[in-house]
Amino acid sequence: MSLARATAGLLLLAAAGCGITPTGVVDVAGPPVVRIPPPSKTIYLLRETRLVKQAVNVENDTVDSLLTALFQANNRELFGLQTALRGFAYEGVQDSLDSVPRDEVRLPRTSKLTVYVMGEGRLSRLGKAQIVCTAQQDAAFKQVKIIRQFSHRAPREEGAYTCENLNPVRE
Repeated sequence: MSLARATAGLLLLAAAGCGITPTGVVDVAGPPVVRIPPPSKTIYLLRETRLVKQAVNVENDTVDSLLTALFQANNRELFGLQTALRGFAYEGVQDSLDSVPRDEVRLPRTSKLTVYVMGEGRLSRLGKAQIVCTAQQDAAFKQVKIIRQFSHRAPREEGAYTCENLNPVRE
């Protein structure tokens, strides 16, 4: 019988827990969560014929997000600023790391960015400057090549540029 009493005593202690009775806790909200706003970066828009930096919220801090924001600015007027990219759509980018010659080491290693756009009509020098100067805010890109794609004919290379050789007037 002492084994039965010991087992009953253990069951009684287990049921009693640590001696603290539960309270009427009410769950009114979810756990606290930090919400980080999207990064704010700059793109180049136009005020008449001058390039002007304009802060925009982008999905992330990649060149792809910056160029997406630049081409989305076609559809809206931003503080009296505009774009020379109307009629063109952003198709994407491709990054190619420059190869290092065997006998020579060039530091830092940089890459050429290829930007693909689609649209008919003429891509103006100011439109090219908007694309190139926005992309070259990332110092890793020493040159930006623009490729025009068409729905019914072969793609055409517009050229490879730096912001400086397009010589835009900036504010």
